[in-house]
Amino acid sequence: MFVLVEMVDTVRIPPWQFERKLNDSIAEELNKKLANKVVYNVGLCICLFDITKLEDAYVFPGDGASHTKVHFRYVVFHPFLDEILIGKIKGCSPEGVHVSLGFFDDILIPPESLQQPAKFDEVEQVWVWEYETEEGAHDLYMDTGEEIRFRVVDESFVDTSPTGPSSADATTSSEELPKKEAPYTLVGSISEPGLGLLSWWTSN
Repeated sequence: MFVLVEMVDTVRIPPWQFERKLNDSIAEELNKKLANKVVYNVGLCICLFDITKLEDAYVFPGDGASHTKVHFRYVVFHPFLDEILIGKIKGCSPEGVHVSLGFFDDILIPPESLQQPAKFDEVEQVWVWEYETEEGAHDLYMDTGEEIRFRVVDESFVDTSPTGPSSADATTSSEELPKKEAPYTLVGSISEPGLGLLSWWTSN
């Protein structure tokens, strides 16, 4: 679920931080820049693990700050495909079951990846597994807040870097604002035995 990623960046340290230890100042600046941010095709950055190398620092004309090229390792949330995770149901919609891990919310289990047969209850706004038994079908509801075990089957990165307006955007009405996309999304599945709500598989 968490991996160590080697990174390189140039860190600017303002003059008023020169009295501090260089490593402490650099660690603070790196965490300000990266913590809780998604790096494209890398994952969600959590925190600095260590600094492996500091190159020479430079002060440029007109700027009293130091600029240091830093080699470091960062803790990143990036589960591998087929990894099993446990989260909580954040909500349900016709698009599927939305799951949260607490620190990461952009997880969707689409309808075709639920335990089958499944139906969406429009009134309750929940997905229901119509579990077949010898006594007939039992409706097992996927309620908000329930713990759910799922398999990661796909991931999607979206480059959300700012871009200039295009000619197509210029003709669009100001009321038609583009939908904000999540920079990093996971797609899950519970369509196999043992996956789904923990309460389904817990013997009483």
